[in-house]
Amino acid sequence: MPELVTPLWALGLVGLGAYLLGSVPFGVVIARLMGLGDLRQIGSGNIGATNVMRTGNRLAGRLTFVLDAGKGAVAALLAWWALGEDAAQMAALAAFLGHLYPVFLGFRGGKGVATFIGTLLALAWPVGLAVCALWLAVFRLSRYSSLAALVASGLSPLLAWGAGYGSMLALFVMLGVMIFLRHGENISRLLSGTEARFDKQ
Repeated sequence: MPELVTPLWALGLVGLGAYLLGSVPFGVVIARLMGLGDLRQIGSGNIGATNVMRTGNRLAGRLTFVLDAGKGAVAALLAWWALGEDAAQMAALAAFLGHLYPVFLGFRGGKGVATFIGTLLALAWPVGLAVCALWLAVFRLSRYSSLAALVASGLSPLLAWGAGYGSMLALFVMLGVMIFLRHGENISRLLSGTEARFDKQ
């Protein structure tokens, strides 16, 4: 954990602002703007980039990923610039929670992988790059987006520790645990062999 130097009231404001930013459902917005329908009624019903990709519109999926990652990164970077590392970690956590439990969608959100990656790239870019590379390697080998996310997020605390980001270890553990919890159904399908793969193109 970082040293707490920011006043609690300021951390509270940072958390609220980051949560609201994280709550913006970019997948839903992009799907509607591009005429793909209500994302919550398509595929898995998830609001993240993976489900947008399942509509067949790769551009929409990529835009969703970039924007969902960006909201976590922007929240963390602005807080670090304005107040310091403790505020940045608060912003990262709050933006992540906003994506998982968005106030604008009745607290029913996504699984947080893109936002997680965005916060890692902002807070500890070497760890973020390593996580991206690990995700890509597992996905290329397995064609399972969920398995790639689980492996990358599960190993992120170890990568952070090895890269010298010990003050962020607790945050990365919390985010990783929440990603595993949000992927409970995916884990069951992976174990039973019924998880959907992405076709090679």
